[in-house]
Amino acid sequence: MHIIATVASFFRRNRSAMVPTFGGASMERQISKLKRDDGNVESAMVLIPLLILFLIGIELIAATNLRNGDAAIAQGEASRRAISGEIFSQDEVIELYSPDKFAHIRVLITHRRTTVPQLVPGLIALMGGSPSTDVKGAAIMEPVN
Repeated sequence: MHIIATVASFFRRNRSAMVPTFGGASMERQISKLKRDDGNVESAMVLIPLLILFLIGIELIAATNLRNGDAAIAQGEASRRAISGEIFSQDEVIELYSPDKFAHIRVLITHRRTTVPQLVPGLIALMGGSPSTDVKGAAIMEPVN
């Protein structure tokens, strides 16, 4: 029992002898270097602008794809209405006159307006635009006898 007390008192007095050293520095100093927040701050400074840039890119891709899809739908509506002769109040009919009585051409133009989803709030307003797409579809109207 006396030996255990002697060993315990020795280690209490010489605590620095128990800590292993790496390259002349104690383990506690190495751990304190690892706990510093320098890398976390730099990571936040890079990740936040990178996330905003990513969302802007996704928003541009989404707006472009929605516009292309709406253009295809508007063109399909124009073709369907030109064949059926159905004209809505927002549609335009352009008459192209010719001296030839068989070359009278009428062009139907349809409009389609859709709002664009905003992933970065206020981005479109900041650039001076409106969050919508306005596309047109055109088709030649068939003469109805």
